[in-house]
Order: sequence, then structure tokens, then C-alpha cells
Amino acid sequence: MERLRWQDYVVMAPDVHHGDPCIKGTRVPVAIVIGSLADGMLPEDITAEYPQLTQEDIQAALAYAAEVVSQDILMSLPSLG
Repeated sequence: MERLRWQDYVVMAPDVHHGDPCIKGTRVPVAIVIGSLADGMLPEDITAEYPQLTQEDIQAALAYAAEVVSQDILMSLPSLG
């Protein structure tokens, strides 16, 4: 299966939500979509809460997050031990 091109769905504009990555054509930040999924919401729950979003928007947010975390600029987290 070919991964969705997040660049077609995610924008960063200084005048929209302080330049945070948002779903194109909305003011919904990618972080809200990813956080909602992390909290256990299903994609259907997210589109019910944010009807301006599509399933493809949610996939694009995940694709964006996957690319961001694969970058070498991540900071190491402190050990919990």
C-alpha cells in the first residue's frame, strides 16, 4: 500500500494557528489529530468531532507524524528508571 502524501494535506502558515502544522483548509492542528488517536479516539470519532476533516486528512496527519519522528533531530528522553 502506498503511503499518502502528507504534503498535499498538511500546511504550515504563519497566520494559521501560529504556524503549527494544520490540516489544509482548516485550523485543525495535526497535533490535535494525533493526540486524539493517542487518546483512543477512532478516526470516525475524530471526523464526527471535526466534520471538516476526512479520513485522508487523518491518514495524512499520521504520515506527517511518522516522517517527523524519523528525523534525527529528536531529543532523547530521560530514563524512567
